[in-house]
Amino acid sequence: MAMEFRTVVDIPSPDFRIGPCESLLFVGSCFADAIGQRFLEEKFRAIVNPYGVMYNPASILHTVQRLVADSADLKSVKTAFLTLGTNHVYRLKETGEIVDNCQKRPQTLFQEEELSVDACADYLQQTVDMLHAQNPEMHVVLTVSPIRYRKYGYHGSQLSKATLLLAVERLKETYFPAYEIVNDELRDYRFYNEDMLHPSDQAVSYIWERLSEAYLSDEAKQFLKEWAPLKAVLNHKPFNPESEEYRALIDKTMLKVGELQKKYPNFAV
Repeated sequence: MAMEFRTVVDIPSPDFRIGPCESLLFVGSCFADAIGQRFLEEKFRAIVNPYGVMYNPASILHTVQRLVADSADLKSVKTAFLTLGTNHVYRLKETGEIVDNCQKRPQTLFQEEELSVDACADYLQQTVDMLHAQNPEMHVVLTVSPIRYRKYGYHGSQLSKATLLLAVERLKETYFPAYEIVNDELRDYRFYNEDMLHPSDQAVSYIWERLSEAYLSDEAKQFLKEWAPLKAVLNHKPFNPESEEYRALIDKTMLKVGELQKKYPNFAV
């Protein structure tokens, strides 16, 4: 029997699949930014943290509330990813409201607070309910960011993640184990950036592969295969963009893009 030198995290099979170029929503920590950007690069119609990065459940709710207030098109969103970073929040002492960004104002104006499991679960449930009010068929995927918070101390960071995980467990929504993949499957500092806190580009790419394998439909996977060589040409920076050879290559590529647009109506370069 061959020896196993790593543990592979099982990803529960969701009861839905993401189609090619579908409308998606990503709200949460900078990890949501990273994964959301990958979907944008693959030509999915994604809204990614429109008001900036949101680390805690209360701020994630605030983003959805603002989207609704701004009449954003959430009715067309098929799947929403909510990525939780921390249970720590900051209240403006003057009003008692939880702020999403301190905007570099003096720290003395704010009071730091840790949300309980109950409070986190309540904010998340309000967010899910608001999204379903916009589109009852929308799928919501919850995930906990693998990024650690040095300023809490590493034990404090783990307690924060544990609070979020317990809150997520109370909701009956799909859970994608990004936190577990980085900590239990990759489990090596070579998968972190130089700060040893944020996952490296390689780690993000691996999580993207695991997510796309589990969540994308067969049609979406086929689209990615067809789009990949065209994307490579369009992203290439030629030595001589005015050469006849390069112009001919671009013309040929754009013809194939047109064919892809006919095959996948939601596809747009």
